[in-house]
Amino acid sequence: MRRTTKSLLGVPALAALLVAMACGAPAVNTPSGNAPSTVPDKPSQPVELNILDVAGNLQLTQGMIEEFQKAHPEIVSKVNFTKATAPEMPGKLKAEQAGGKSTTHLVLTGTDGLANVIEQKLVLQLQPNFNAKFPDLEKNYLEPAAKMHELAQGQGITITYYPSGPLIEFDPAKVPNPPKSAQELLDWAKANKGKFQYAQPANSGPGRTFLMGLPYILGDKDPKDPANGWDKTWAYLKELGQYVDYYPKGTTDTMKNLANGTSQIIASTTGWDINPRVLGTVPAGMKVGTLDGFHWVTDAHYAVIPKGVSDDVLAADLALIKWMLEPKQQAKAYDKGYFYPGPAVKDVTLDMAPQDSRDALAKFGRPEYDKLIEDNPKETSLPAQQQVAAFQKWDREIGSGKIK
Repeated sequence: MRRTTKSLLGVPALAALLVAMACGAPAVNTPSGNAPSTVPDKPSQPVELNILDVAGNLQLTQGMIEEFQKAHPEIVSKVNFTKATAPEMPGKLKAEQAGGKSTTHLVLTGTDGLANVIEQKLVLQLQPNFNAKFPDLEKNYLEPAAKMHELAQGQGITITYYPSGPLIEFDPAKVPNPPKSAQELLDWAKANKGKFQYAQPANSGPGRTFLMGLPYILGDKDPKDPANGWDKTWAYLKELGQYVDYYPKGTTDTMKNLANGTSQIIASTTGWDINPRVLGTVPAGMKVGTLDGFHWVTDAHYAVIPKGVSDDVLAADLALIKWMLEPKQQAKAYDKGYFYPGPAVKDVTLDMAPQDSRDALAKFGRPEYDKLIEDNPKETSLPAQQQVAAFQKWDREIGSGKIK
């Protein structure tokens, strides 16, 4: 599962960042400026790729990447993987670019990190600049994945997709009659103070899915406008917050709290329900439910390429991303349910997945998910600007002083 790591910014990088903030970051250019006409199909010599994961995406794609390196040693000689949280990533990229060289070559991110890199102009414009590298890209996506791809504004390529949530996950031994509506959840939280929990939305898939799903459940006037259209949602979250002891910085802590009984109901998603039970982090007998008015808020992971990479690195990145979108590779995204289902492209079925994925989902998957996915509306996550605004407002007005 996704793990929080320490910041990757060292003292020299931090110093460079402070200089950049004070003086303005210098322009970062490769000899050709990454013009599409100058980027070859293959690098002039094999490159060593440094890949940063801020979404837990390697659980789905590391096998794809490692297989690419073995199949194409003429493109990639070695791959180095590092992990960080989504809020840490922009500062790292800024520091590198301020220093004139991007040592991070590819970032795997969710919508949270995507929103930040778009807003702060930290990554390359991949479309339409490199459309020739990805023929029929949008046509090959599942329809909801294609809609999620639009959120990237051409600055990222969607590599995995799932309908996400918001779901509530609970211990049936302690919650025999789970809430069926937002009001029932509020009443339950009031009667069981400190027993409902969700993580900080800016760094949690279930947290942000819960945040973005409430406007549909509550019937807010504009679910796509957190600044002006979420009056019911913000009022609800403030009232609910009276009965929440604290908000963890990441989802893993909420899962551990559910397992040890500190929490009895938590915000969840399909993947965060299935995978922790596969891993034994959460007992197998936990149950999930939805609230009246439920709409799926879809989610995706993206590959983005930082500004400042060389043409050789860019060529390797583009070849790798194209490989990851092949159906045979996409089947690996079923994983052990972490991003269930996982594939972003059409016609990738579970029977194409590795045997360990099929075994895990046969034991820990939920048959009701297929019907829930088929029968309920699917809404895209908020666009970048609105998502950042929602996170900032939540941090300021809901989570302030209660994030641990």
